[in-house]
Amino acid sequence: MSEEISFENRLKNAKVILEKLSDPGITLKDAMKEYKKSISILNEATKMIEDAKLEYEQLQIGKESV
Repeated sequence: MSEEISFENRLKNAKVILEKLSDPGITLKDAMKEYKKSISILNEATKMIEDAKLEYEQLQIGKESV
């Protein structure tokens, strides 16, 4: 069973990858691997923001109809 990673932890993971990419000694192969990981993490974080925004908007619509 996989554990859900929080939005905040996704951002922390992206920051760690950014630090790795900033290392002048990183190889191109490793840089590409880390870059691909970071894109995946940031896409997931963006989806979480979009889902939260949709949920918020639905709550606001429900609040207005009460």
